[in-house]
Amino acid sequence: MTDARIAGHAPERLRRFELAAFAGVWRRELTLFRRYWLSSTFSSVVEPTIYLLAFGFGLGSLIATIRGLPYIEFLGTGVVATSVLFTSAFAGMFTTFVRRKFQHSYDAMLAAPVDVHELVAAEALWIATKSGVYGCAPLFVAMVFGLDPAPGMLLVPLIGLITGLGFALFGIWCSAVVPSIDSFNYIVSAVITPLFLVAGTFFPIDQLPGWASAVAAFNPLYHCVELVRHAAFGLRPGIDLLHVGALALFAGLMWVLAYTTMRRRLID
Repeated sequence: MTDARIAGHAPERLRRFELAAFAGVWRRELTLFRRYWLSSTFSSVVEPTIYLLAFGFGLGSLIATIRGLPYIEFLGTGVVATSVLFTSAFAGMFTTFVRRKFQHSYDAMLAAPVDVHELVAAEALWIATKSGVYGCAPLFVAMVFGLDPAPGMLLVPLIGLITGLGFALFGIWCSAVVPSIDSFNYIVSAVITPLFLVAGTFFPIDQLPGWASAVAAFNPLYHCVELVRHAAFGLRPGIDLLHVGALALFAGLMWVLAYTTMRRRLID
């Protein structure tokens, strides 16, 4: 008999989600981030800023306003979602694949008291947190070119976080199902690029044919774009709750897929 049973107590059971394990993964991520933060931040901030400047002044010279907004402001709020997509989905795909396949970092972490669900949750939330911060960069650039600050913009990091969480989990799921790192080319071309282009970032989706506009409404990135624009130009609580619900549903679905596939890869 165990000591607990001899003492008349039921044996202590671990909780389903151990905060200490989650925190341990985050401490590791923070330690690594201190080494590469400059290069990561540079690429995450400069790339969407180039999109903003190139399209803003290129197309902006041809398009005066969209929906009553100067094109640079319309684009600036939309590029926030693009930044979130790139920094979350790509990190979830490539970083996770390298750590699992080549570095075997996850094998070492699972040898400690860390379970797969804690590992996946910590990795995804870390990526999402960075995405929420990096997503603010295009907004600041747009402010330099005339976008007026608004109190609702304080919600943009949170919008970026929940969007980034879904796409980080999407990337982790993809990293667990592809046979090789070269297979990400299919995902980038067939999934990421269409999501990026048909999200209302560069033009309103209602300008598309009816069927295409309806399909685009299922794009999680579209809901992020709408939330950011509403945060900048005026919140619409009823509609915004639907957008948040869509992003939460996407994140929940991706969690199930990411966890089950990663568990199959790492344990089963």
